[in-house]
Amino acid sequence: MCTACLHSATKEKIDVYVTEMTVEKALAANKANELPKTKHFIEGIDYYLEISFWVFTEWHHLKRGHCCKSGCRHCPYEFKKITL
Repeated sequence: MCTACLHSATKEKIDVYVTEMTVEKALAANKANELPKTKHFIEGIDYYLEISFWVFTEWHHLKRGHCCKSGCRHCPYEFKKITL
């Protein structure tokens, strides 16, 4: 399988997994956080670029396995940062 096809197939599987994710599952039965930890992020899977900013995906947060409490746009744990 070529790199582009592997990327596409992986993204499809991740999209299905993320679509079926709930906050309860993310906290109690999230299998993504059991994956080996990686040092490199994959554009289009772990993050995407918006202007010059990295925006981490819900998949990235699920792999991390916990909420960082920063109010991230794609937080699967539904943490909402309170701003004054």
